[in-house]
Amino acid sequence: MKLKIRRKDRVMVISGRDKGRVGEVLRVIAGDAFSSARVLVSKINIVTRHQRATQTDVGGLVKKEAPLPISKVMLVDPKTSKPTRTRTKTLPDGSKVRVAVKSGETIAAA
Repeated sequence: MKLKIRRKDRVMVISGRDKGRVGEVLRVIAGDAFSSARVLVSKINIVTRHQRATQTDVGGLVKKEAPLPISKVMLVDPKTSKPTRTRTKTLPDGSKVRVAVKSGETIAAA
């Protein structure tokens, strides 16, 4: 499955509880034919989990990020800081780069 969002990209949530918030992608979880791809974004979609105490950890309530569907996030344009679609552009040397549709700005490879 070819995904347009990669690790360390800046993305904006476009729907749901965290709509409008921007964060960095920590992990991309590729889906398959039965499940959709998901992303883990820093400080977005925070959930509370009960952690059992271990010999090294105290335990208790732990707040952490939960994965959200990749369709709920959009890449942020580096020039305007607004969400944008991307297209690929082939450079004269043969390498491919992602380009923001709205501004034409090249998106840095992660």
